[in-house]
Amino acid sequence: MSAAVVETPLRRTPSRREGVVLLGGVALAMLVSFAVASDRMTWAMETVWVMLALPWLALDRRLAPTRLLAWLLALHALVLIEGGAYTYAKAPLGEWLRDVLHTQRNPWDRVGHFVQGFVPAMLAREVLLRNTPLRPGGWLTYLCIAAALSFSAFFELIEWWSALALGADADAFLATQGDVWDTQWDMFLCLCGAIASLTLLSRVHDRQMGFRVG
Repeated sequence: MSAAVVETPLRRTPSRREGVVLLGGVALAMLVSFAVASDRMTWAMETVWVMLALPWLALDRRLAPTRLLAWLLALHALVLIEGGAYTYAKAPLGEWLRDVLHTQRNPWDRVGHFVQGFVPAMLAREVLLRNTPLRPGGWLTYLCIAAALSFSAFFELIEWWSALALGADADAFLATQGDVWDTQWDMFLCLCGAIASLTLLSRVHDRQMGFRVG
């Protein structure tokens, strides 16, 4: 049986200073990544989502996310920026992880696809709670997972179209590193990220959204 949900009128959003720090930090990371990027086309393809979202969130206060989502979006942006600056096959944090985990490939793309489920699932949750009659429960969880997976599948289509259009020039963007199951791994890790996010953060998110679950 679903727990009773009581709605309160307040949604907890970042303070003005906190918002400036988050947006400014991501913007600074974008500038630094552009400066160090060896492949500007790959940089643009990896960071286009940040370029689209950053001014939108900065200029439209009606879109102000909860504090939780704001920090998650900043984290996701930094993961994308790292991959764009160095490419996912050569990302320094991925090289460090490869040494720690003793893997044969740079796993930063795996991290990126896990985060691609972890953060968009919470984004979908907030959008649905703010704009539909849905409230915390099974249907909300299912739709958030479905939204994250559909975004992941769309991203795989973008990679396919890039490969068709650019040929070998798209290799850095694809970052398959010779793994024939790369696409399946990407979507599986997105699924794992979405489930982990909703399992770990839903109650915190409910409180920040102004719901009290009893």
